[in-house]
Amino acid sequence: MTGTAATEIRQQVAQRGRPVYQLRNVTKSYGLGKIKALDPVSVDLREGSFSSVIGPSGCGKSTLLKVMAGLTPPTSGSVVLEGDPVMGPRREIGMMFQQATLFPWLTALENVMLPITIRDGKHAAKSQQDDARELLDLVGLSGFENVYPRQLSGGMAQRAAICRMLITRPEVLLLDEPFSALDELVRDFMNMELQRICTARNATAMLITHSIPEAVFLSDTVYIMSPRPGRLTEEIRIDLPRPRNLDMMTSPEFALYVRYIRSKLDEGAQV
Repeated sequence: MTGTAATEIRQQVAQRGRPVYQLRNVTKSYGLGKIKALDPVSVDLREGSFSSVIGPSGCGKSTLLKVMAGLTPPTSGSVVLEGDPVMGPRREIGMMFQQATLFPWLTALENVMLPITIRDGKHAAKSQQDDARELLDLVGLSGFENVYPRQLSGGMAQRAAICRMLITRPEVLLLDEPFSALDELVRDFMNMELQRICTARNATAMLITHSIPEAVFLSDTVYIMSPRPGRLTEEIRIDLPRPRNLDMMTSPEFALYVRYIRSKLDEGAQV
């Protein structure tokens, strides 16, 4: 299959794919209900789609992702993955945070294998080392399997963390500002890598970000979240061709999306 054909199929899936993740009227409160983090949130993630949530600091973006990951239960509403309620962490869900959080006493390969080792035991995990090596090769880390985290750059550590997230073959990728600590050049490269990986695996992804250009570059759909209590106030479909390259970020079409989303965020800040 040519790259063009694969891209066209991914775009069709993103537009018409079956719902994989379904949230209905999800709320979250803390402190015996005194602090309301999320107003009712309802959203579907379709197979093969890439979505982003963008909003002001403290609006509940990370809380929403933690609820989706099963790390914290919703106060009300339902979170359903492949027809089953999400009641806690699940192997079908991969999550990546702002920091790589690699264990310093483990090699890159051992860090990637860690979820399998914890789940199945060290002996059983050896049978999947080839998969881990293929992932490291996918992100350009072939030859670094036996290197420790202190010997990796920030971007390389984040690529290893991507591999660790992918090793269990999750159906959904939940990404909480994974590249925010990286410099601009490395961040652009990592976004290109993430786009390539998601295309290669037809992954369904949800990204939390403060960067409007990053959201537009990566996403099929961008959701704008209001100030706390967070709710999704607008859904913006990004009609730009894939695969996307960095030159596209200087195009008039790209700039229009960025300006529109910025205007909506500014409106929300004045409410």
